[in-house]
Amino acid sequence: MFDTQAINLSIEILAAAILVTAFLIVSSRRLLFYVRLFGVQSFLLGLVAVVVAIGFGERHILIAALLTIGVKAIAIPQVLNKIIDRIKVHKEIEFNLNITTSLLVCGLLVILADSVAKPIIDAQQMNALPVSKVLPESIAMMMIGLFIMLARKQAVSQIIGLLTLENGLFLSGLSITYGMPLIV
Repeated sequence: MFDTQAINLSIEILAAAILVTAFLIVSSRRLLFYVRLFGVQSFLLGLVAVVVAIGFGERHILIAALLTIGVKAIAIPQVLNKIIDRIKVHKEIEFNLNITTSLLVCGLLVILADSVAKPIIDAQQMNALPVSKVLPESIAMMMIGLFIMLARKQAVSQIIGLLTLENGLFLSGLSITYGMPLIV
């Protein structure tokens, strides 16, 4: 029906783009940019779910993909933008770690995530699902989200860290289970 290699490649490219948005969030000072990047990240995550749903016949994931795009890529960023306008703080002044150090830590977290995920992927090599190749990116997203929560002082940026961590969890669920029940 669909070319499996093209589907796998598109999933891997989208997962890499999601990880890049996490690095861009870490490298920025502007709260509105955090929110926009989170919206882009959630949209890309929704696209991964759409590709899995259509490419591998997991139609129930299509509902989760549409909810992800509708709620996380559109609704939550609008609410966060209103909160930023209400509190009148558009720029993060103070960090627990500066941007350069934060980017280095995030790079180390990606290396750590890759070293944690490689044995899992290698252990299931014979019946490896194509989506499981993005497990390192999903683990890295979870760790970077946790790092954002710890390294930022503004509440809005900590919320973005929590939501980034949750995006990593969703990507991890897609990569490990290759389609999860809608209730999850």
